Amino acid sequence: MPPFQDPGAGETQEPGPVVFIRLSGELLERIRSRAASYYDHEHHDHEYCDDEYHDYDRDDDDEGDDGEGRGAEGARPAESEVPAEAAFVFDPAIPIPVELPPGETTLKSENLSPEMILSGMLRLLSGDQEPVGKAGWRDYYRSLVLALRPGILPELTEAAILKARNGNFALALEILSALKGLYPGSPSVLLNRAMVLEERADALARAGQDTVAEGEYLAAETAYGEALAESPVPDTLFNAGHFFLKRRDYSRALLCLRAYSSLEDQQDGAGGYALDPDKRDDALALVREIEGQGLEDEDFREAWEHVRRGREREGMESVRRFLERRPGAWNGWFLLGWALRRLERWADARSSLEKALELGGDNSDTRNELAICLMELNDYPGARRHLETALRRDGENIKIISNLGVLAMRGGDKREAAGFFRTVLELEPEDPLARRYLEDGGGAAGPCAAGP
Repeated sequence: MPPFQDPGAGETQEPGPVVFIRLSGELLERIRSRAASYYDHEHHDHEYCDDEYHDYDRDDDDEGDDGEGRGAEGARPAESEVPAEAAFVFDPAIPIPVELPPGETTLKSENLSPEMILSGMLRLLSGDQEPVGKAGWRDYYRSLVLALRPGILPELTEAAILKARNGNFALALEILSALKGLYPGSPSVLLNRAMVLEERADALARAGQDTVAEGEYLAAETAYGEALAESPVPDTLFNAGHFFLKRRDYSRALLCLRAYSSLEDQQDGAGGYALDPDKRDDALALVREIEGQGLEDEDFREAWEHVRRGREREGMESVRRFLERRPGAWNGWFLLGWALRRLERWADARSSLEKALELGGDNSDTRNELAICLMELNDYPGARRHLETALRRDGENIKIISNLGVLAMRGGDKREAAGFFRTVLELEPEDPLARRYLEDGGGAAGPCAAGP
């Protein structure tokens, strides 16, 4: 992984192999001098502090978020996470890993650069195993990296954020894995890694790749758990709460959002922070909604898990017990409607989803599921009305656009259908449903479910 490429440059080539060399003290000082000169020249105007924290956007359906809470800037390290340059004691007996340029298999000493040494050490630090050799080499490489590039945490954080913003999630995660090895337990690194995994899962879900997306969501869930276990900063609690809310894990969402909303400003010391009042209001509103609808209820949790895993009948039993106690919870009616729709009980599903809308569940998932039922009941005008309303709120939702294409096909308007499917392919070139419809008229393919 070549992490020192210009963040605005094109995609990198496959990295070269890592070889081990022995540095003399004189050569090390020359390399250190070159690294410091590069850093001072490239980064002398950069400053990073707590008030630069921004976070990834929440879904449009999340109530109380105006887009300011989780922006596409990522979580930058606080000043307390950027250590002062420590004295480094050179040990000539420890070989140094060097990453060769792509396509090369041997090292030419005249081409040795700080970037090759730093990339080699970061490649090893990003793995879980101790480098081959004596115990303690990992700590030695960490110290050497920081001696060569003391500002590497904000530098690579910025690069990872930019890569994620541009949709290059794989490289963003490689950079963050290197930083995780270099700064074990860093709150900003752990949070950024979880957020990038979540964003990659969201992108796959928007593209209709639900099975792959589910695997990424599980990875993000593990990453958020790791971030929460390591003395989480306020933004970790806030973002994790929203993530678990998206996953309908209301018990864990409630724990995170309660913890966030109960924090007080801490202005003392290098690790101090001031809470965003809009985020606090958002967290408090969500706590009230979860508690008010009883969404941490065990029957609701079991029902969601059953339906998500394809056990609709078991899920219906659990959600009906929940609705007996909480008849005004729109989430329960949505879940019942989702299960009924998957069982192709179109009329019953329509009634449950309409009840969810009536009780406050007016979001793109509810309207998309309802539109599918109406389509199967041959109520094409009703289906179009709900899909168009959902699209106005969620303009790049591929499933909604695809369903408008399916609806147009069923209504006999092939030209309009083709326009919708071409739009889908502009957003997701590999979408199989759109390709199938454009290539052979759609065959027997059906509409796209919301699949929350």
